[in-house]
Amino acid sequence: MILSDVTLREGDQMPGRNYSVEQKVTAGKKLDELGLAFIQPGFPITGEKDRTAIRRLASTTDAQIVALARAVEDDIEAAAVAEADVAEVIIPISDLQLEYSLKKPRNEVLRLAREAIDLATEHGLVPHLTLIDAFRTEPEHLSEVATRFNDVDFVTLADTVGARTPVSVRDLLSTLQEDVALSTIGVHFHDDMGVATANALAAYEVGVGKADVSVASLGERAGNAALEEVVASGVVEHDVSFGVTEDKLIPTCRSVLDILEEADAAGPRKAILGSEVTEHESGIHTAAMLHEPSVFEPFNPYVFGGHRELLFGRGTGASGASTLLSRANIEPTDQRVERFLALLAEKGPMNEAEALALARSSMEE
Repeated sequence: MILSDVTLREGDQMPGRNYSVEQKVTAGKKLDELGLAFIQPGFPITGEKDRTAIRRLASTTDAQIVALARAVEDDIEAAAVAEADVAEVIIPISDLQLEYSLKKPRNEVLRLAREAIDLATEHGLVPHLTLIDAFRTEPEHLSEVATRFNDVDFVTLADTVGARTPVSVRDLLSTLQEDVALSTIGVHFHDDMGVATANALAAYEVGVGKADVSVASLGERAGNAALEEVVASGVVEHDVSFGVTEDKLIPTCRSVLDILEEADAAGPRKAILGSEVTEHESGIHTAAMLHEPSVFEPFNPYVFGGHRELLFGRGTGASGASTLLSRANIEPTDQRVERFLALLAEKGPMNEAEALALARSSMEE
């Protein structure tokens, strides 16, 4: 499975956001350093800002630059003017979307999609097709579309309102597998029920070829499957990074958030990116982790360009204090351990280097 990053487009659609061209280009270049297959900076029909960002990135990145487009001639023309590599044509597919969003029958929508894809091809763009609300659509309709558009590299199924969980994702994809090569299927999950990352991993396990992701889940409403979570989970669970350079993951995601002025999206307890995720203060935890960090870690943060910090203070137990004294080349007698624990409770919390310095200075007194 390869990854398509939608941070720049999805994030810009959140209420109150208006990323500049420079923000999109600078962040896009950072994302490109990760080795992503696709980056989607925007929706060129919306204006010159997105057209310019797409044009500048398409000429400088290794990733294929994707322009979002409705099945409308003007949208395809805008993608071509922007010099995108890929035109991702989006169409509604569920009964709900067809009736209330577009007010057109399915066959008419598919006809428009074919015209848009053919036009994109004429312009030298690589066409992709995304089906809005696909995960609330009958499997036979999805099979029909995937079969009809088997000349398109990827047909992406969107869980547009985040309505599905891993079990139903697997069920639907397994059903489609009877008629469609899942390697040509992409997935786009929203996180309204908090399972977008789990859904993306479930889709990978079934065999899909592509997944949309965004840094820190940036995107409309609850956002999308988080790039950093999908990659880290892939490495831990399946020993696969989906083409992403592992040791750049955390610093690059944090840098992108800074560029987009979205640092708050990675709060201190945000999985993978949060500052407190790899901090440990509990006495039981730190005592064990002084000897073997993996005892209380699901992954080594240094693998992904992060770090860990063991904190010592009021919660530090005798075992941890004894280990610290030994590392400071001080014999950990009961009296010294007791004295050191009192000092940690008074002056902590502090990191290991500070605790070792305290041990040396206090035992010299």
